[in-house]
Amino acid sequence: MTYTEPSYRQRMSLGQSNNALTRLIMINLVIFISIALAKVFYYYIYRTEAEVNTRFTSEVLPLAVLPASLSELASKPWTVLTAMFTHIGVWMTLANMLWLWSFGYIMQDLTGNRKIVPLYIYGGLAGVIAFLLVSNLLPAMAGQPVLSMYYGGAASITAIAVATTLVSPGYRIFPLLNGGFPLWVLTAFYLLSSVATIKVYSVAAYAPMAAGAFTGFLYIWFVRRGYDWSDWMSNFFDWVNDLFNPDKPKKGKPAIKDQLFYKSGTAPYTKTPNVTAERIDAILDKINQQGYNSLTADEKDLLKRAGEDDVRI
Repeated sequence: MTYTEPSYRQRMSLGQSNNALTRLIMINLVIFISIALAKVFYYYIYRTEAEVNTRFTSEVLPLAVLPASLSELASKPWTVLTAMFTHIGVWMTLANMLWLWSFGYIMQDLTGNRKIVPLYIYGGLAGVIAFLLVSNLLPAMAGQPVLSMYYGGAASITAIAVATTLVSPGYRIFPLLNGGFPLWVLTAFYLLSSVATIKVYSVAAYAPMAAGAFTGFLYIWFVRRGYDWSDWMSNFFDWVNDLFNPDKPKKGKPAIKDQLFYKSGTAPYTKTPNVTAERIDAILDKINQQGYNSLTADEKDLLKRAGEDDVRI
């Protein structure tokens, strides 16, 4: 399964409807801002930095980060999910969101927006499991330094980066720079730079990223064999979304052309459809939802003619 970069301009903005990548970034930023505001509030109450750091670390962070202790985790099970969305520090947050946007944009462009959120969660869960296993097994055996907590989206982003690279190894970025360079170069740079910036030299610090990379590889391996782990999660999200959007059209409704035209044994006269802004918008929305390869031959032809005619949309 190899995707090629289509010859159209993908329109993607922060306010675009049903943009799963944007929602992921917003969740991460909301949690980061909430934690930052909590720390500002602590500064207002306690004044001294030493007391603020002590109380903040013991009272606020444990509500969001994953503890290494299994007994403590039992009293805060929700941190299995919140840890992968929790970032502390401006530079850590900006760097991770930039990498998430870079790989997520390509992944969503190639496959639609129904895979990126499940893959982010699967990668994060793999990182959590790896951290807990290493933290509770290796320190006693190999004298590794013990990390008391785990947080951040590194494992999730690594899963998306590896999966995106495997989906389309020939995908080239920055094509205007002498033809561009393959995506795997960006992925290799991300992995090396992420490992190099880890401050604690412990297996527990590296294991989550390794688990995320393996998850991305395993996900694409199964997809190529007809097993897509993201389907059930995407369907669940759709079900939840439908609960709050009762006016949303129901799935399975026949297409308009199927309702208005009958099927016959002979091929009917086909009129070349007009290239309009509305039709192009509908096609681009379909690409955003399901990926370029989901388009019909007529839709691809219409999109191609729109590019040749330089239609303003």
